[in-house]
Amino acid sequence: MGMSVIISVATEDDTEQILKLQYLGYQSEAELYGDWSIDPLTQTLEELRAELAGRHVLVARLGDEVVGAVRGWVDEDGVGRINRLVVHPRMQRHGLGGRLLSAVEDRLREDVRPVHAFRLFTGHRSLGNLRLYARQGYRQTEVKAVSRDLSFVTLEKPVEVPLATAV
Repeated sequence: MGMSVIISVATEDDTEQILKLQYLGYQSEAELYGDWSIDPLTQTLEELRAELAGRHVLVARLGDEVVGAVRGWVDEDGVGRINRLVVHPRMQRHGLGGRLLSAVEDRLREDVRPVHAFRLFTGHRSLGNLRLYARQGYRQTEVKAVSRDLSFVTLEKPVEVPLATAV
């Protein structure tokens, strides 16, 4: 009988596993762009601990192993910023990325600051990411050239406001 993947709030005890997963998961992105100096591969344990303290960080666990992670926060303009969505390579293409994305959106909706939209970005060659985000309701809002070989694609999704129940 297989174990279920559980999504929960990350704890201080998860930092090393998140950092290792991030390093493993972003290798394909580094290879795609020929750049191993990208932030997810150079982030330190101390920087990750600071993010844990100031942002919503969720992990997907399979038993004791962290097999996915995502981070988010609500900025001063009421935009839910989402980044560093990563799923272990052996767990990809099973819907876990979509589950993590939905979970962090739910978490951001509960933030003390009201959120009116979600925003994230990915590289222009990251077609799997772009497909996932489109399936989750995100639409491209901007493409910004960073270098000759890299453009960041910004995507947004409006926060759906629940319909008021009729009395």
